[in-house]
Amino acid sequence: MTTSTAKWRFTKGLHDLGNGLHAYLVPDGSWGWSNAGLISDSGESLLVDTLFDLPMTSEMLASMRDAVPAAKRIGALVNTHGNGDHTFGNQLLEGSRIIASNGCVEDMKHRPPEQYAGWQKDWPNMGMAGKFWQEVIGSRFDFSGIRLTLPTETFDHRMDLKVGDKEVQLIEVGPAHTRGDVLVYVPQDRTVFTGDIMFVGAHPAIWTGPVSNWIAACDRMLEWDVETIVPGHGPITDKDGVREFRDYLVYLLAESRRCLEAGMSFEQAVDAISMDRWANWGEDERLCVNVYACYREISGGALPAPNVMDMLALMGKRHFARKQHACGHDHCDGNH
Repeated sequence: MTTSTAKWRFTKGLHDLGNGLHAYLVPDGSWGWSNAGLISDSGESLLVDTLFDLPMTSEMLASMRDAVPAAKRIGALVNTHGNGDHTFGNQLLEGSRIIASNGCVEDMKHRPPEQYAGWQKDWPNMGMAGKFWQEVIGSRFDFSGIRLTLPTETFDHRMDLKVGDKEVQLIEVGPAHTRGDVLVYVPQDRTVFTGDIMFVGAHPAIWTGPVSNWIAACDRMLEWDVETIVPGHGPITDKDGVREFRDYLVYLLAESRRCLEAGMSFEQAVDAISMDRWANWGEDERLCVNVYACYREISGGALPAPNVMDMLALMGKRHFARKQHACGHDHCDGNH
């Protein structure tokens, strides 16, 4: 455990980072349970990300308003990327500036909330993909009443903002996790809100890649004078957490290359690559999508973009097999 992870408790709710910065954490950090941030200064405030549904986002905003006078009216929202667990609460901030990369907007349009609401009704007809999705996402969140609320301002590469007298840098490091990942860096407070460029204590999901872009994003954070790193999922960390995460990505890319050169399919590689060093990390079913991303990068894009339903089905098979193994017999639903 790093010093910073030990310093911050991974408990649900608002955590005061000092100097007008707050993290809003949602344990356990697995599928859909994401973090957000609040930056305030001189009566102005900026929210970093919303949550996966309206009740959760509403609860978060109420706790921010209670604790931080500047959050009574949030002037701006930054979406770090286009996944629903960081954007589906946007409609509760209508009227504020909503800022994101152009890649983030593309992703938001590609997988709107109506699709999730549809899956929530239709999952029994969606095979293994539906069963898995319902278990890890559909059963946890309420996708009713969510309207796609797109950013009002977009950028590529970089955008600099002021929140009161505080300088905030929005640095686009995607495509990596998604098409348009953005780091929210507050230099004077030595803090970065990473969105899903950082998962702590869990396998990431490399939906887009290339993995080398993601490694470069880690290198960039390691070059900065940063002390506090708020990930998209999991507990608050520091540069040690970034180094550990970077090691994972470098190792996975190298091992995938070795497996590909040995003639293995990506499914065979998922089983062949030893993950002993990260055995305590959650969501190891994401290795399916991660190794696929590595294969895609190594082969120079010869593989198509991953089919989400196929990937959900592969991850589901791995997830349910692991639960069954943990139970020790075949007829276990894994719930005890």
